[in-house]
Amino acid sequence: MEYYFKTEQMNVGYRGKTLLKDIEIRLKKGEILTLIGPNGAGKSTILKSITKQLKLINGVVYLDKKKLAGISGTELSQKMAVVFTEKMKTELMTCEDIVATGRYPYTGRFGILSKSDHAVVEEAMELVHVAGIKHQDFAKISDGQRQRVMLARAICQEPEIIIMDEPTSFLDVKYKLEFLSVLQELRRKKELTVIMSLHELDLAERISDRILCVKGDHVDRFGEPEEIFKPGYIKSLFQIETGSYDEETGSMELEAAKGEAEVFVIAGGGTGKNIYRKLQRQGTAFVTGILFKNDLDYPAARALAAETIAADAFEPIPVKLQREAERKIDRCKRVVCCKNTFGSFEKANEELLAYAVAAGKTVETVTG
Repeated sequence: MEYYFKTEQMNVGYRGKTLLKDIEIRLKKGEILTLIGPNGAGKSTILKSITKQLKLINGVVYLDKKKLAGISGTELSQKMAVVFTEKMKTELMTCEDIVATGRYPYTGRFGILSKSDHAVVEEAMELVHVAGIKHQDFAKISDGQRQRVMLARAICQEPEIIIMDEPTSFLDVKYKLEFLSVLQELRRKKELTVIMSLHELDLAERISDRILCVKGDHVDRFGEPEEIFKPGYIKSLFQIETGSYDEETGSMELEAAKGEAEVFVIAGGGTGKNIYRKLQRQGTAFVTGILFKNDLDYPAARALAAETIAADAFEPIPVKLQREAERKIDRCKRVVCCKNTFGSFEKANEELLAYAVAAGKTVETVTG
């Protein structure tokens, strides 16, 4: 198979000392690769090595079948754009001026932009929604705006591949989604190949064609998202000891409250997550059920509850589970019900609520 970008036995590090060894990457044109791993694991070192900012300690990098080491600076700047988080030192440059520097690989020694160059600059700024600040001083805009301007600058180069180090770090939710949507659009329309590092695992899972996991002195896994985000792997990769990460939903939860359960929560269909988290913040241990194992509440319940009473999906709730839930209610001081109506498969939970009322438990109904 022909690959647009690949590495062979690549070792990277600083001052001749290897930090990561035997890095093997294979990407087809138009694919998005995301690097994930703990802080300090070496993700930025990999990116700087494949952009020739750091000298390889060993191995070869190929770009479009050519050895990267043999590609001239001018040719490389026309093929590869780089967006790193280091702040540029600018003096009295507008945002438009910064974006326009992305055309320099095409303008010749005098750096004079043609009419068509200006059109490319305008299009790039419109694409990432920074045209409205083009006359503002680049040094005086927000970090999020600055990151989008730098992306526009990279787009101006009309590269075949773009390398980015934590490009969403300073963006709020709105601009994170817009930023990544722009990358997807460029990938589809222009077969742009992207290699980047991300902290946001949920975004990495959604946008990436390939994911490279850095751990210790090596690449621990390389593959498609569904190969990487398997139960328990992220906890191992990041050595999570407090709290939890659910690979199936991409959700993170803090550590469950300790101690004897004081509250029984009747929930289901996503109605219980907010109550679970509220009880956790209060330091109140709780039991919840009866949940089906495919319920929207189940991942949070499994992470935060002292005990979760769960039934197999698409099967009738066994009587023994209902009796177990009743015994847990007997031991709890109060019951919180997150539902005001019960579906045809929730008869057991409706009966649990009636049981709690008959047993004289304090029952609080919280919905909406």
